[in-house]
Amino acid sequence: MGTEDHDSTRGCAPKPVIYWRPGCPYCARLRWGLRRMKVTTEELNIWTDPAAAAFVRSVNGGDETVPTVVVAGVTLLNPTPRQVKRELERQFPGTRPL
Repeated sequence: MGTEDHDSTRGCAPKPVIYWRPGCPYCARLRWGLRRMKVTTEELNIWTDPAAAAFVRSVNGGDETVPTVVVAGVTLLNPTPRQVKRELERQFPGTRPL
């Protein structure tokens, strides 16, 4: 018997990171849209994670503007689900979302 690689993440793009806060309708729409598109994300609540809030301020001129999304080092401010998916496809052609 030979050894086989059973890595289920092979051929998958890394997860986009969504910085969000409760009560934000833009965040809710983005998160819902990405789930519907089967894009798995990492989500950081800026009201409970001081480091996440500091990051958001650092890329938004001191403002806590959400949703802020990072796709493999590229920051997107208030993107649509389609823009996030396009960025994943641009950076990782031929892969599927994790």
